[in-house]
Amino acid sequence: MGPAAAWRVPNQLRWRLTLKAACLGIMPVLAVAHAVVLGQHPEARPQPASVEWPRTWQGKPLRPLALGAVEQRFAANFPGQLARLTNGEDLLVWRHVSRPTRMLHPAADCYRALGYQVKDEHLSSAVADTPDHSHAADAASLPATQGLWRCFIADKDGQRLRVCERLEDAQGRVFTDTSAWYWAASLGQSTGPWQALTVAQAQ
Repeated sequence: MGPAAAWRVPNQLRWRLTLKAACLGIMPVLAVAHAVVLGQHPEARPQPASVEWPRTWQGKPLRPLALGAVEQRFAANFPGQLARLTNGEDLLVWRHVSRPTRMLHPAADCYRALGYQVKDEHLSSAVADTPDHSHAADAASLPATQGLWRCFIADKDGQRLRVCERLEDAQGRVFTDTSAWYWAASLGQSTGPWQALTVAQAQ
């Protein structure tokens, strides 16, 4: 064999090793780029099964309200689903939570961030000031208004709201403190999915 033939095999081997090294080097970059693309386009992620929202509240039919732009961005990364509903008087924010998350904030914090003055935080045995027990709860209107709620008054520019919230797990255990729920869910002491409900009523 001449000198050219003697070098052909080593050169091919060197070229193959170089190509493999380049592929191995670029794979992590591609993985990161893929994750970034998914983060920018959350609709590409697998979507959870649809949740059937309640049809009535306090004996009145509920209708859905459109989510605002900020709420849509929040919902895109939320581990579950959320909806805004009204019965013509009360505003309900319903969140179906599939796993423990720090994205579930206390309603009082949210109202403060919106510029409301929050006062008179307390636990209440009913979501309304004058509870109406004449409407029996059914599968389409759960959770019932009876039971423990965390409530407060929110004031802003002359608008006064009574806001109440609670979380309920798959076994019917109720939480009125978001942090307590998070740790119970994270430690396996509460199983989901969880229903988080916030009700705002004009005063």
